[in-house]
Amino acid sequence: MQSSPRCFDFFLGQRIVGRGGRIAFLPLFSFVILFRHSLPARIALKVRAVRPCIRKASFSAVTSLQDMMRRGNREECFSCAFLPFYARRAWSVSCSPGNTIFLISIAMSRPFFTVRDYGGLSGLSASSCPLKAPSFLPWLFLGFFLVFFSALQGSALAMPGKETPSPVSERPRGDRIIFGTIGEASNLIPYLSTDSASHSVADLLFIAPLRFNRDLEPEPWACESWSASEDGKRLRFTLRKGILWEDGEEVTAYDMEFTWKLVTDPKTASPYADDFLRVARFTVLDRYTFEVEYETFFARAVSSWMNPILPKHILEGLNIRDTSFARSPIGAGPYRLKEWKSGTSITLSASETYFLGRPSLDEVVFRIIPDQATMFMETRAGRLDVTDLTPLQYLRETEGPFWEKEYAKYRYLASMYVFMGFNLAHPFFRDVLVRRAISCAISREEIVQGCLLGQGVPAFGPYKPGSWAYHTGLSPQKQDRAEAARLLREAGFADTDGDGILEKDGIPFSFTILTNQGNEQRILVALLIQSQLSKIGIRVRIRTVEWAAFIREFVNTGRFDAVILGWTLSEDPDIYQIWHSSQAHDGGLNFVRYKSPLADRLLEEARATPKRDVRTRLYHELQEVLARDVPYCFLFVPYALPLIHKRFHGIAPALAGIMYNFDEWWVPKEEQRYSVLH
Repeated sequence: MQSSPRCFDFFLGQRIVGRGGRIAFLPLFSFVILFRHSLPARIALKVRAVRPCIRKASFSAVTSLQDMMRRGNREECFSCAFLPFYARRAWSVSCSPGNTIFLISIAMSRPFFTVRDYGGLSGLSASSCPLKAPSFLPWLFLGFFLVFFSALQGSALAMPGKETPSPVSERPRGDRIIFGTIGEASNLIPYLSTDSASHSVADLLFIAPLRFNRDLEPEPWACESWSASEDGKRLRFTLRKGILWEDGEEVTAYDMEFTWKLVTDPKTASPYADDFLRVARFTVLDRYTFEVEYETFFARAVSSWMNPILPKHILEGLNIRDTSFARSPIGAGPYRLKEWKSGTSITLSASETYFLGRPSLDEVVFRIIPDQATMFMETRAGRLDVTDLTPLQYLRETEGPFWEKEYAKYRYLASMYVFMGFNLAHPFFRDVLVRRAISCAISREEIVQGCLLGQGVPAFGPYKPGSWAYHTGLSPQKQDRAEAARLLREAGFADTDGDGILEKDGIPFSFTILTNQGNEQRILVALLIQSQLSKIGIRVRIRTVEWAAFIREFVNTGRFDAVILGWTLSEDPDIYQIWHSSQAHDGGLNFVRYKSPLADRLLEEARATPKRDVRTRLYHELQEVLARDVPYCFLFVPYALPLIHKRFHGIAPALAGIMYNFDEWWVPKEEQRYSVLH
């Protein structure tokens, strides 16, 4: 990232480009910016596309513009909408007195003002600066010129607020990047770990045949090519020649075959085995080519091969559940494990043999700091480069010259949700009336406003708002204490001794919420839920546990009453591994032990059809089932609020977020802080 702020760093949150499309080839896609300004009362603009190259956006530009208009009169707050133009169609854009519409081409590569808040639209931002009135008109004319020029020429355009990627040979090597993380990795074998801390590290150590690109479309990674049969039941992959494991052995199709067999082996007991179990036949055609066949269509077939390849020559014959490989893995990714200091840090070094070229950053360090307040102080002291801010830190504690000079702040709706999950083996939580009552007693709006300071949206199900599987006909449960009390009475609870706590069969209604230590946000949520449930006669205790122990000793074994956790969402809406009854076992992702024949059927049918409209209908039905059964109290979808030091260049926000091209980040020589010995 440039050391000076750049405008329009953004994350759309919705797919704009069709299959195979790239943002770089959208000469007709422009921004519409609305801001307070004392120019003529009404200005209308019309633009007709000359050479269209965009599929219709998945959201309405008109709606976005109307929303933008409503937000436009906020002081020092700029709102942004994305307005696509199509052939043989023209859009009229107008504004009310006191506001001005300004059209600029995305060919702008140098900033003249910076947007901090996108007025509620999903967006990334850096910092703000006021827009001076005298500079407006020249930029208006330049904007018109660039729009028409780019439309006529169809030239590739750089996205504003982002750097055009530099060739590997031009990026200086050196420096270290230090991440702050609350949780310590538990296991660096990706098929055995279920926690995000482990996967954050393992993602830099291993490679896979495919991966998602910046636009969330599959692209070859370890493969030089891949293809699918017309019915989608047969996939063929050809690996690149010359990819090396850290020890110098070559990566081959036999490694992928070994990985498939290992993960599907019942002795491995991998929580991710199901995707590979769907493969009916795995055939190695030659040293670099393999083919997989499915008996029936499998919706996750392509994304299954975005899972990492493991080394056959190292792991063959070993007990994968009891091997040193979990703490000293050998991969073929952009980085290698250099050092793991338990409870302190994990250090990775750049791989000299990475097949796409050695990363520019010499080292990646994950510092384990199980407390967000301490992590923030370490960031303020300059000892962390990347951290996730709390809402309070984002809104109140990172303003001023120091932060604007040293760090870039980002904000976008995260691809994850936070929930309170019930252990359905608990005698009280077996009753759906009890679970519904607790859901009614919780105010999600209070949680979002009180714990997140508005930096999130209430949730009702397992999908991100705006995604194609999201059920727009449902809405988050509203707080209704009277209904909660009625449901509890119907379930047989009453306060028979007048102490304010409900009982059933002489047993007080009391349970413990478990969550991970150091996560201030989740602890605050637990405290608020504790207060809200006390008002309907339920006593709640709160317990926090260190992350690795929390997952290993409690979540994976079902030793809890209720947990507050979050799930990261994948690009495909298949959630079989979390909700199917076959996954309700120790170490499985269905750790709440939810079992529903109807949910099972919907999950199975949805992953067996290639038709998106059918899958959408099935996933909508599934959300309705989950809303009735309440195995989770879905709480909220937060905004991601990462903070990154400005000396790092190459950060290119896109549909895939900001970490998808991490191996391309770099630091100019004059700004490097650390010298790393090789």
